[in-house]
Amino acid sequence: MKNPTHFARRTALLCALASCFAVAPALAQDAFPSKPITIVVGYPPGGSTDLTGRAVAQELGAKLGVPVVIENIGGAGGSIGAQKVASAAPDGYTLLVGASNEIAINKLVTKKVKYDVKDFTAIGLVASQPLVLVASTGAGVKNVAEFTQKVAKSPGKYSYGSSGVGTSLHLAGEMVKEQGKLFMAHIPYRGVAPLTNDLLGNNLEYGVFVLSSGLPHIKSGKVIALGTTEAKRSAATPDIPALAESPQFKSVDIGVWFALLGPANLPKPVFDKIKKALNETLQSPDFRKKMEASGSTVAATNVNLDQYLAAEVAKYKKIVEFAKIEE
Repeated sequence: MKNPTHFARRTALLCALASCFAVAPALAQDAFPSKPITIVVGYPPGGSTDLTGRAVAQELGAKLGVPVVIENIGGAGGSIGAQKVASAAPDGYTLLVGASNEIAINKLVTKKVKYDVKDFTAIGLVASQPLVLVASTGAGVKNVAEFTQKVAKSPGKYSYGSSGVGTSLHLAGEMVKEQGKLFMAHIPYRGVAPLTNDLLGNNLEYGVFVLSSGLPHIKSGKVIALGTTEAKRSAATPDIPALAESPQFKSVDIGVWFALLGPANLPKPVFDKIKKALNETLQSPDFRKKMEASGSTVAATNVNLDQYLAAEVAKYKKIVEFAKIEE
């Protein structure tokens, strides 16, 4: 006959071991973060997404107590970097500061993108920035009314440029065409630099910039600002009207936004810690100052990013279908 005392001790030991294994994941999550965090940016250094990512990384590092480093993975309109995060372990150590293109638009315009919004944990909206419709100095227009009148009189005669097919800039131009019932040819450029050169050289009548990219040329008088593309004027440029102020373009509301995401199925304790640090970042005076200096508006802390993304994808899908964009 087995010793009852021995059996009881053995049972107690097994239960204790089982409890240890059961709480191990919870303890690991409670210890988060215990090593450096990587924020992936899907573009080379120097652009608006990179600037936003670095500002977020600096603040999160201070608030979470570990280094937060940026990894720039350029290519495919941000999609290569986004795919890395979508495929990463959901432990909170690999995050994405992404823009509207790689998160919500690319999937709509090319079959090469294999990830979807559902492959991410939406942590929070960071900031947004309007685009701006501009005219070259040789286009002969000074405001949106003159632009509309001139383009409407000669359908197909004029062109507008963007930084590439399927970019936010392209979609903004197509939204303007749809709302204004205008016909202009779209000229896709390989980035902002050649687009800028043709506008400044009067080889192109109209173009769409991210506000921060266009602002130096607007201030110098090398291009004419016709209107920004969000529903209200930007605080950074209160003297530039929103296109939506004109009756024909009252529904124009599109911009570039930046969000913080992780891989799908991020554990709640990890999500909660990152979300808390992000909310504190959005309220930081230093962070707000950096973002506003770049032309961005910092997001409110109570934005439901899942709902926001769903609405943005629906909006972009409508424009993509109107413009028949597909790569």
